[in-house]
Amino acid sequence: MPAMGQMVEFPSNGSTAGGYLAPAHEGAGLGVVVIQEWWGLVDHIVDVCDRFAAEGFTALAPDLYHGKTVPNREPDEAAKSMMTLDLPRAARDMSGAVDFLQDHPAVRGHGVAVVGFCMGGGLALWLATLRPDAVKAVVPFYGIAPPDCEPDWSALSAAVEGHFAEHDDGLAPPGAVVAFEERLHDLGKEVRVFSYPGTAHAFFNDTRPEVYDDDAARQAWVRTLEFLRAKLG
Repeated sequence: MPAMGQMVEFPSNGSTAGGYLAPAHEGAGLGVVVIQEWWGLVDHIVDVCDRFAAEGFTALAPDLYHGKTVPNREPDEAAKSMMTLDLPRAARDMSGAVDFLQDHPAVRGHGVAVVGFCMGGGLALWLATLRPDAVKAVVPFYGIAPPDCEPDWSALSAAVEGHFAEHDDGLAPPGAVVAFEERLHDLGKEVRVFSYPGTAHAFFNDTRPEVYDDDAARQAWVRTLEFLRAKLG
């Protein structure tokens, strides 16, 4: 199915960033920044933005690899791309995406949400701590901040809803997810975490049949839509 949106450029703290923008199909929609997996701005992320647009949201996925993508059969190369990601630049690009969405005529309401997958789950949480003025809700899918480089959770004002796999030996192992949830609860933050029985990392990615779980993906999608509408609507 062809993409419904288009690539756009937006300011990024004195420079220029790019990304895929999918406006709400009718009228102005609630704004959602979608943060990529370690594969880059691939078809799956484009499709997620289009799905949000079909549900009445306006979604923007910043291209944090600036044109580079990695085939999902090359995890070693994806890991290398993630490890060499220019984090200060990524922060500027994600913050620029927030500002671009807030000012866009196809976005209504005050504030935006951030949804991230895999690597993007941790980056989404980080962005929420960097932009508490604008990010009202954050949804990490099977990705959290590594314990050795946690963001300043005290700055978090957004509500958090996480979706995680029961069997994940990647970026969000179950023990780390429990510790993450407890950490936010102890700080008085609004957080709710779901673990999907029998699933593996990336269970939402329907371009990876070896891990995709249709039932869990549909349930997580419905929960995400309800959560974002409640927090932004």
